[in-house]
Amino acid sequence: QALSEIEGMGGRGSNLQEMRLRPLAKRRVDVHSFCNPSGFQRSPYLSARGNFACAFQGSTEEGYNAYHADKYDEDKNPNGIINFGTSENKLCFDLMSKRLTQADMNLMDPSLLQYPDWKGHLFLREEVARFLTYYCKAPAPLKAENVIVLNGCGSLFSALATVLCDPGEAILIATPCYGGITQSIFLYGNVKLVYVYLDSKITGTSTRPFQLTVEKLEKAFQDARAEGVTVRALILLNPQNPLGDIYSLSELRDYLEFAKRHELHVIVDEIYMLSVFDESATFHSVLGMDRLPDPQRTHVMWGITKDFAVSGIRFGTLYTENQDVVNAVASLCYFHGVCGPVQHKVAQLLRDRGESVAPYTVYLRANHARLKAAHTYVTDELKTLGVPFLNRNAGFFVWIDFRKYLKTGTFEEELLLWKRFLDNKVLLSCGKAFECSEPGWFRIIFSDKTHRLQLGMQRIRKVLEEREQELLAEEKEQPCQSDQDGKADSTDEVIFVSRHQDPLCASSSSLGDLIGLLQQQMRSSDWLQKNTAEQFA
Repeated sequence: QALSEIEGMGGRGSNLQEMRLRPLAKRRVDVHSFCNPSGFQRSPYLSARGNFACAFQGSTEEGYNAYHADKYDEDKNPNGIINFGTSENKLCFDLMSKRLTQADMNLMDPSLLQYPDWKGHLFLREEVARFLTYYCKAPAPLKAENVIVLNGCGSLFSALATVLCDPGEAILIATPCYGGITQSIFLYGNVKLVYVYLDSKITGTSTRPFQLTVEKLEKAFQDARAEGVTVRALILLNPQNPLGDIYSLSELRDYLEFAKRHELHVIVDEIYMLSVFDESATFHSVLGMDRLPDPQRTHVMWGITKDFAVSGIRFGTLYTENQDVVNAVASLCYFHGVCGPVQHKVAQLLRDRGESVAPYTVYLRANHARLKAAHTYVTDELKTLGVPFLNRNAGFFVWIDFRKYLKTGTFEEELLLWKRFLDNKVLLSCGKAFECSEPGWFRIIFSDKTHRLQLGMQRIRKVLEEREQELLAEEKEQPCQSDQDGKADSTDEVIFVSRHQDPLCASSSSLGDLIGLLQQQMRSSDWLQKNTAEQFA
């Protein structure tokens, strides 16, 4: 059935209204996002499932493959593609390579070359428990018996989806979200996602763009139930990818209480927890809460890929107090194990904590300073270009609003803009790859060296300036059909171009909502010139 749907698929230009009108059962996993039907041919050598796996790729995979075929190198390939699409930290190779080549890393004990406990060597699980106790500020020491080690958080998502859900059942997740999760849980376990679509408008109980609320979770859950969909779990990303949001303690408690009311498991992905690079932002781990509403259904993931800037070392860890879940996931660890010598190296890295002179403490300070400097450079460039963005202090990414460069505001047009960036040798991630409900949002990765950031931003500027000239030319030819607004600056919050937040819609909102809306619009450079008192009347 899935394969026949791929072969019968049409274009990608659907908008949010069409997406929401489509029955939930048809849009739990929107195959338009992940499958590339153009030129797709069923292979006689593969099963229907195998054929589907081959077709299960979209702009993310296409761009990643293009990058590896034409990778930028300052000396060997200066005209190659600069990768602002893959979320990895390229700022700290000097620090990590120095640590990973020290003598204590090179132990070769016989036990490391033999089959381990599939949950992970005990010495590593004990270090993971101590490490998470310290950095998650756990109220009591965490236990090694609740720790499982796998080769990355993608494997953890696959394993958890398999043991918590039956085929055809679903997990709730807010979008935009990291698109790799869909691949992890859908390809192996045939578990679907029910999307909680967030948008950029600040209305109702929302106080920030793309804010997740219990009301939105409840609506998505009830809509799924009304269509006969069984939802087994909720996924929370904290810090959130691609938004960079950090959930407050009260928000986390509200989400967990919602899940408890409906007997949902909660999978909390905290893989960026130590990549909060500004002291003004405070991260709260679920493991640091005094009391979990439903500890037997709360499962926390973390890994070294992001916070240690070693995406090439596949290591992820799960912490759960539910021993049934521990044993079920452990039975799948045979397929997703971490080799012994790598387990030793990771344990050594995790021991470097605590005192101000400890290697990892020194690394953290340096990493945060470098992340902050890189983030400042990219956001300053965006301000110069007049491009709105979400200004956050966690992760490696900035969520950018390129909607004013789309004439008709469709995902098809978004994809064309993404391809235009790629043709100009800079790889970004478009919003559709994150199941964003609004065409025109992009994610850019800033955790890269200065010379690549500079060249990449030059290439982005070139594309945007060319696109702006094209829109101006079209506006002159058809002035009555254009509603392009002026450029917007960005402060500590995203600034929206006025066409995306219509003042006429504010009449039904509270006075506070209206004031916030006006403050955002007035900070745009030419808002006052374009929105007169007569227009408001």
